[in-house]
Amino acid sequence: MMPRRLLQLFTGLAMYGISLAMFIRAGLGLDPWDVFHQGVAGKTGLSIGAVVVIVSFLVLLLWIPLRQWPGFGTLCNAVLVGVFADVGLALIPEFSHLGGQIGMLAGAVLLNGIASACYIGARFGPGARDGLMTGLARRTGWSVRTSRTGIEIVVLGTGWLLGGSVGVGTVVYALAIGPLVQLLLPRFTVPEARNRKAGKGPGKGANKGANEAGAPGAGDSSETAVTAA
Repeated sequence: MMPRRLLQLFTGLAMYGISLAMFIRAGLGLDPWDVFHQGVAGKTGLSIGAVVVIVSFLVLLLWIPLRQWPGFGTLCNAVLVGVFADVGLALIPEFSHLGGQIGMLAGAVLLNGIASACYIGARFGPGARDGLMTGLARRTGWSVRTSRTGIEIVVLGTGWLLGGSVGVGTVVYALAIGPLVQLLLPRFTVPEARNRKAGKGPGKGANKGANEAGAPGAGDSSETAVTAA
């Protein structure tokens, strides 16, 4: 199972970065965090991929007071999404006509949903931003949805003030990504090997498997689906 999990993780993160580039090239608006990333990139002169990496590690610092620890996938996410976003921007041309922009936006949403299901289903831990939302919810007693909404209002507003792109794509992403990830996640979630062995119940072995994944396997799936919704 480990080779499949690693393949899914790295493939998913690569596709996620490419989907970010597709959103930018569509020019119809980004998701809240990427509005913020784009705004910071515009003000600093850094590439958006570099900003994604820097912000990821800054967000991970916020995990410390929440007493939350990153998994292997969390650290890979922090680096690879930004790298592949810059690769995608170097390869994907800009579109000047609306038909191409709409097609690019639709492709970006679909690819982002597949990418999310791949890396979440690999069970190596949540991304930095998702972990911040779920960690805040756990420590404050707020719902994940409330934590997510509060954080994303802040980053969206800040990104917009910095010049990030807000538009119909922002709305489409917000409405579509949660149901899409929820639909795809069962197809990409890697089952825990211990649970399939004869005579093994959901005891010590299953709990240990969840811990090795960096977070509870089912918990990562549901929490991230909610935060993306």
